[in-house]
Amino acid sequence: MAPFEALYGKKCRTPLHWDEVGERIVIGPEIVSNTVALVGKIWERLLAAQSRQKSYADKKRRDLTFSKGDHVFLKVSPYKGIIRFGKNGKLDPRYIGPFEILEEIGDVAYRLALSPNHDTVYNVFHVSNLRKYIPNPTHIIQHDVMQWTPDLAYEEVPTEIISRQIMRLQNKEISMVKVLWSNHFADEATSEV
Repeated sequence: MAPFEALYGKKCRTPLHWDEVGERIVIGPEIVSNTVALVGKIWERLLAAQSRQKSYADKKRRDLTFSKGDHVFLKVSPYKGIIRFGKNGKLDPRYIGPFEILEEIGDVAYRLALSPNHDTVYNVFHVSNLRKYIPNPTHIIQHDVMQWTPDLAYEEVPTEIISRQIMRLQNKEISMVKVLWSNHFADEATSEV
């Protein structure tokens, strides 16, 4: 006896018998022909659903091709919990850049010339992560210049005190200052005691 039959007191309805209610015994070549017919019906419905979904997707699809020397914007992941390129949060930009295309890799991948502060990111991206940049003569691309020592390190120097505050505890007061460091942006300022 099958475990299903022992547990529920009736035979398990296989996909062969879903079209009819009740017990039915199928033996010999009839089971093969029923199976082939049901698999054929499932296959036709899957193909119909697949072509329908493809027609929906094709309306939004556009083939993007870039050439060497073009400039593109790079998509930054806006999903919660995923931090790429130091960007996270729903108000941060969806695209960063523009970056120059160094070479085409295959049909749908491109190698980009990323800025020095993105040197930890692999520089090959799928075309779906890129958006064409329309050049504007007034737009000037600038990257921060850092002073490196011979051992490829740099010195952090406080440049500005942004704010001061006093934290009051039960029996003492602690003065805190928010310090802006060299080679960092204003949102990367730290609180110091």
